[in-house]
Amino acid sequence: MKHFLVLGYTVARLNLRHCHQSAWSKHGTVRKIGVDLGERKLEISTGRLARFADGCAVAQLGETSVMVTAVSKTKPTSSQFMPLVVDYRQKAAAAGRIPTNYLRRELGTTDKEILTSRLIDRSIRPLFPAGYFYDTQVVCNLLAVDGVNDPDILAINGASAALTLSDIPWNGPIGAVRMGLVDGQFLVNPTRKEMVSSTLNLVVAGAPHSQVVMLEAAAENVLQQDFCHAVKLGVKHTQQIILTLQQLAREQGVTKRTPPKLFTAAPDMVELARQLASEKVYAVFTDFSHDKVSRDEAINKIRLDTEEQIKEKHPQAEPYEVIEAFNTVSREVFRNLVLSEYRRCDGRDLTSLRDISCDVDIFKPLHGSALFQRGQTQVLCTVTFDSLESSIKADLITTALSGVKDKNFMLHYEFPPYATNETGKMGGMNRRELGHGALAEKALKPVIPADFPFTIRVTSEVLESNGSSSMASACGGSLALMDAGVPISSAVAGVAIGLISKPNPEKPSEILDYRLLTDILGIEDYNGDMDFKMAGTLKGITALQADIKIPGLPLRIVMEAIQQATVAKKEILGIMNKTIAKPRDKRKENGPVVETVRVPISRRARFVGPGGYNLRKLQARTGVTISQVDEETFSVFAPTPTAMSEAQEFITEICKDDQEHQLDFGAVYTATITEIRDIGVMVKLYPNMTAVLLHNSQLDHKRIKHPSALGLEVGQQIQVKYFGRDPTDGRMRLSRKVLQSPAATTVKTLSERHSISMGTGNSNVTDSS
Repeated sequence: MKHFLVLGYTVARLNLRHCHQSAWSKHGTVRKIGVDLGERKLEISTGRLARFADGCAVAQLGETSVMVTAVSKTKPTSSQFMPLVVDYRQKAAAAGRIPTNYLRRELGTTDKEILTSRLIDRSIRPLFPAGYFYDTQVVCNLLAVDGVNDPDILAINGASAALTLSDIPWNGPIGAVRMGLVDGQFLVNPTRKEMVSSTLNLVVAGAPHSQVVMLEAAAENVLQQDFCHAVKLGVKHTQQIILTLQQLAREQGVTKRTPPKLFTAAPDMVELARQLASEKVYAVFTDFSHDKVSRDEAINKIRLDTEEQIKEKHPQAEPYEVIEAFNTVSREVFRNLVLSEYRRCDGRDLTSLRDISCDVDIFKPLHGSALFQRGQTQVLCTVTFDSLESSIKADLITTALSGVKDKNFMLHYEFPPYATNETGKMGGMNRRELGHGALAEKALKPVIPADFPFTIRVTSEVLESNGSSSMASACGGSLALMDAGVPISSAVAGVAIGLISKPNPEKPSEILDYRLLTDILGIEDYNGDMDFKMAGTLKGITALQADIKIPGLPLRIVMEAIQQATVAKKEILGIMNKTIAKPRDKRKENGPVVETVRVPISRRARFVGPGGYNLRKLQARTGVTISQVDEETFSVFAPTPTAMSEAQEFITEICKDDQEHQLDFGAVYTATITEIRDIGVMVKLYPNMTAVLLHNSQLDHKRIKHPSALGLEVGQQIQVKYFGRDPTDGRMRLSRKVLQSPAATTVKTLSERHSISMGTGNSNVTDSS
């Protein structure tokens, strides 16, 4: 038995050694290349780490390094789409920190990780071959972060390098850069410090032949011409990365695997579906009386009939082939209607908006609300104010990586299943909802005043959806903010531009003909080649996100889409202004209130209470939030004016005027003992005073362990000297010990209103000796 175990172990070691050898032979020797981007150099290396992955690359800029691996299965799945998963992980060790959760491990995923994963996914997904339905995973691990260079751009370039150098079928490479705009100067891959003063945060992912494959931008009202120039500069720099990766792939001798099968419909089945269904589908798409629901029902009825007839003719066909055959015909009819007849399925021309209606102040108790309807897309937006303490606090790792500590403006997007006449799980948040909410938040953030005294939360709930709900959220959010009286600098509107293109059969990257569609429907997004979302004010652009579904888009089409979106944006703003043209002069009467309370150091201990008892009691009783601004100033936030009135009464009662202002520094007073403690006695100098501690060390020159050693009792009156308040903690300073000396000292009663010099004799002065 022992010999068999040894033999098995030996075979396992041989297999492992074979794997190492195959990995080495697949990746070759360690290679490193560099690309000069402005004043910085992007370095990409491969062949040293994670050699069992199909592809691995390390992208480095400065001292920030990101390792990206790509693995794709060789057996297909039963999916009807490209099963690509991108995982971007922020590692605490890379930032020199330890996670702050109780396990001290990386747990779950942060918003930053999800949004960056989406950014990478949208950059690489369009370049996979059509019908490539094989499980593919791209993992981005942060190895080191220098706090100067952002790792997300490195992750996109690392993913491009890993896929390019692997045998996974992929029509790359791509390159990605970030463009900033500081004092009128465009910066390539600016540092974190430079980004603080930049009015533009634009990520450009470019494909070969100077084409655009992905755009993501947040801007502070950047002019259209400046934005377009930034896109062109970004694409120009991506070409340097692409050429370098192509050269590295040639040197490595990379050959792509041939998939066992691409999941596309057979030509004979497509032709049969065309004969059976094309005229019926055309009739539905040209019947402009249909809305989303009736159109979908009509198409589904034709689908079921057609698929049944295809199955009769091709009984051995796989389900996906039958489904894809009909889908191919349906897309052909839909796209030809736009390309050839310049018509859309709802009867609009290519540049017309859907009917728009706006309403504000929907629910009176809310701080702000608006309902935005565009066609069959309906969004309800609400605004809620809370204290600055309610701002989002970033975790330590995100703060170390991005520099963002907290934010007092947030937009949360919700897409319940009833919005598309479906059932499903409620609650939670998926990646799509997070991404759409982040885009609408980017659109509105530049117009929010920096010194606004509240934390602002905008919620956008999609009640009906037929395309472009994220841009409807930007419009509805702008209306709700103005209804709430937030002094935004300008109204914001957003619109989505679609694309139907005709590629060159011989050169798929070349577009022979195209049509741009303004304000796209859901079906136009599904059957189209692009979802180009842009938001901004009358002056400029505040946010942009381009989801491009073809392997690349020429710059001229991108520029035309920006221009078409600009025209539509102005038209939408004109409609919105008819409902509410500027923010309300005042916030609503039931809105929150913030007031500043000045508490002298002498009363701070009483205001706060023992262990913060009074503050907790105040907050629990009235619902206010209290935060300390400086040594003597507290900020009081109340959710309603009524709550503020209650809080003011409570504070007045706690801090009501007492007789302490009559106490003279250095004078002697008669104090009454109210309590005996081990460490001293509690005394009062006047009836309504809060008792203060007279420590054992200040009772007598002798060292005592308990006040009883001096024969002190509750109710006994003793003479103490007043030394004012401690400047650090505000405690009253009293001493009996100093009066045990032979020196004569002034003793005063609080009935005296005039000053008495120390040592002056009268009926109210006693000699402590």
